[in-house]
Amino acid sequence: MTAATASFLSINPADPADVVARVTPAGAPAAAAAVERARAAGRDWLAGGAAARSAALSAVAGALEAAAEELAGLAVREVGKPLTEARAEVARTVAIWRYYAQAPYEAAGAVHEPAAGAGLLLTRRRPHGVAGLITPWNFPFAIPSWKAAPALAAGNTVVLKPAPEATACALRLAEIVRGAVPDGVFTVVAGGADEGGAVLAAADVVSFTGSTGVGNTVVRAATARGVPVQAEMGGLNAAIVLPDADIERAAAHIAAAIAGYAGQKCTATSRVIAVGAALDPLREALAGALREVPVGDPADPATVCGPLVSDRARERVTAAREGLSVVATGATPEGPGWYAAPALVEKVPPEHPVLREEVFGPLAVLLPADDLAHAVRVANAVPYGLVTSVHTAGLGAALHGLDHLDTGMIRVNAPSTGVDFHLPFGGAKASAHGPREQGRAALEFYTSSRTYTLTP
Repeated sequence: MTAATASFLSINPADPADVVARVTPAGAPAAAAAVERARAAGRDWLAGGAAARSAALSAVAGALEAAAEELAGLAVREVGKPLTEARAEVARTVAIWRYYAQAPYEAAGAVHEPAAGAGLLLTRRRPHGVAGLITPWNFPFAIPSWKAAPALAAGNTVVLKPAPEATACALRLAEIVRGAVPDGVFTVVAGGADEGGAVLAAADVVSFTGSTGVGNTVVRAATARGVPVQAEMGGLNAAIVLPDADIERAAAHIAAAIAGYAGQKCTATSRVIAVGAALDPLREALAGALREVPVGDPADPATVCGPLVSDRARERVTAAREGLSVVATGATPEGPGWYAAPALVEKVPPEHPVLREEVFGPLAVLLPADDLAHAVRVANAVPYGLVTSVHTAGLGAALHGLDHLDTGMIRVNAPSTGVDFHLPFGGAKASAHGPREQGRAALEFYTSSRTYTLTP
């Protein structure tokens, strides 16, 4: 058996002896062939009209809703997502498909008066063709859906290459979607870099979510081909807490954003910046909140912090906090899963990697700041710029944050985690490349504008 055809295992992070799926990669030729089948299917998919696409997306939403508990259970088992959060992700996935089911009826352009003489000037948005989607494991239903649903609504077809760790979820999603759309319109290609590269080399528009290193490679390859590309590549997100904030409430929000799903979110909080007199009470409140975070079996509805997705991920988190001054840590449950206790550290040397690189685990650094302007400088002094949360009772401080923070999203008196699927999502600097995802911005990304001149 060659490396290209060797099967891989999808493992339950809470019980590594539990093999969720044994998958044989499709191989690069099969991935390229899937793109060509999608391209052929696209002609009828677009010609079928707005009503057919709307009905298909609505049918997907209904089927997902009917299978909600099964899908949540699969996410718990395959990627270790805590059950309560897995249920919320599936509910959001249903809402995403329902939201975009109305999009085919939206205006696809505008009519303009000619500069002189008789005639019409028209603008019209048209689909690119085949959307190649490369997605991570941490939101196995929501992220593929918030990419695929607007692409399909706009008249594109889709080839999805999911992360190997979430293959079973992606294949189950494909079963549901394929029950509502014609053959070839939505295809999942299982595998790794070879399959992803083949999709990237053939698709007409590319959307990626994952690590910065891989994302930069995707951007370069798509740009060299001249195809539209967007990449969401993580964050090193800060929470700024001012002295006038409700410290207990802020600590609860921040603890949830550090430890929820074991910090395995691009929007997780990894730096906590306490302004002036907020430092000591925030340290105490946040330490208490982290100690109380329920850590354990993701199948337990009470669990907030489950296992990390792999043993390698756990080793990365353990190595990141080694030798650092620990303010507080939660409990690590006994058992076979890949668990790491949520932790808050401080007095970290400025050159330490945790202040420059995304750990992707339940670990955050407590940092002091003299005043709000200093806090903003500290928040901005990293390569990433996805999301910042600001905790304050003052409107002036909130507005200062809105004006001066170098992040794509700013959340005031709310956790850094949390996404509104009907609004644009994305970051600045090394966190993102290209247009935003979600909301109406996604419909624009998956289409190109044409200008038509009609004269008598």
